[in-house]
Amino acid sequence: MSGNMNLTIKVWRQKNIQSRGGFETIKLSGISPDMSFLEMLDVMNEQLMKEGKEAFAFDHDCREGICGMCSLVINGLPHGPDNLVTVCQLHMRKYKDGDTIVVEPWRAAAFPVIRDCAVDRSAFDRIIQAGGFVSISTGNAPPANAVLVPKADSERAFDAAACIGCGACVASCKNASAMLFVAAKVSHLSYLPQGKPEKQKRVLAMVEQMDKEGFGNCTNLYECEATCPKGISVEFIAKMNREYLYSSAFHAERVYSAEG
Repeated sequence: MSGNMNLTIKVWRQKNIQSRGGFETIKLSGISPDMSFLEMLDVMNEQLMKEGKEAFAFDHDCREGICGMCSLVINGLPHGPDNLVTVCQLHMRKYKDGDTIVVEPWRAAAFPVIRDCAVDRSAFDRIIQAGGFVSISTGNAPPANAVLVPKADSERAFDAAACIGCGACVASCKNASAMLFVAAKVSHLSYLPQGKPEKQKRVLAMVEQMDKEGFGNCTNLYECEATCPKGISVEFIAKMNREYLYSSAFHAERVYSAEG
């Protein structure tokens, strides 16, 4: 087939978090521009196995831009050079014959390497477990119009709920901050009536867990928004900060009143 490419792929190989990793250079030929990036990696792994070598480990699942599993830094950019896409939605037509492509894992202390470019993102799960839910039992789902939500609030809640928890925000931030992820999860529920009763408790618990996991602080450089495959706005970070300050002050006042 005409138009197929020859590529040089430099992939990060690391046995586990305790091992010292390094790059392995692999030459590929006959790569179709119509392949997705993950399909290209599948072809690369087939070649490695035919050569009697270990396959390259990387995270993937839905391959439809839904799950956020495909966590790769490609030529220094989380999810690669395309905007508003995950790695599985990135196609090889973005590259040209003879290109060198460098593939690395998400690099953050809170995302330890499992193997090669597969990382452990269970820190995100623990943040959600700390408060990213509505714990009130409401029985069966009510009719759609039983709980009225202002249109502006519902749209903002939908915008925040678009976060797929991939971790690109962490990988792109020089501080490995998870503020955009946590802000999206906090804001999603705080805009909705069902989430308001636990609003103050939620933001305090999730931010506390985020800090325990070892994520860094936000310094407003906006790399997170630029690399987010769902375009989550940094405005949600400002909203979460306001909620956190108010909730902290309210909690401190209650403690002071109780002690007095």
